Amino acid sequence: MGSESWHEPYEKLSEKTLNMSRAIKSLMEELEAIDWYQQRVDVCTDEALKRILAHNRDEEMEHASMVLEWIRRNSPTFEKHLRTYLFREGEITEIEAVETNHLESGRPREQSQTPVFKTIGSLKQRKEGERL
Repeated sequence: MGSESWHEPYEKLSEKTLNMSRAIKSLMEELEAIDWYQQRVDVCTDEALKRILAHNRDEEMEHASMVLEWIRRNSPTFEKHLRTYLFREGEITEIEAVETNHLESGRPREQSQTPVFKTIGSLKQRKEGERL
């Protein structure tokens, strides 16, 4: 059984539940590692070691992001909530009310609430008449 943190009989859990549990535990471990590295960065007196620890912390952030993306892809409910809260402007605690109001009213979201991503191509000057 690889973990003692199962709350229900392991043999009765579906593969989907087991994989999600693995992902959640991995995310928790990555976040804990980020915290530990940051604490070490704060107290380290050797600048070279401090840079290494900060680099390692940032690698853990990458790992956490990858696992979070897997969770998003495999859980429609997580995806819904991540799409509601991530990369949005404004007060975080007010986003749910804005989103609920938007859904109930049937009105489109205001432009400022939707993230805009630009690519290098979209930032280049275009000649008159040139198509995207």
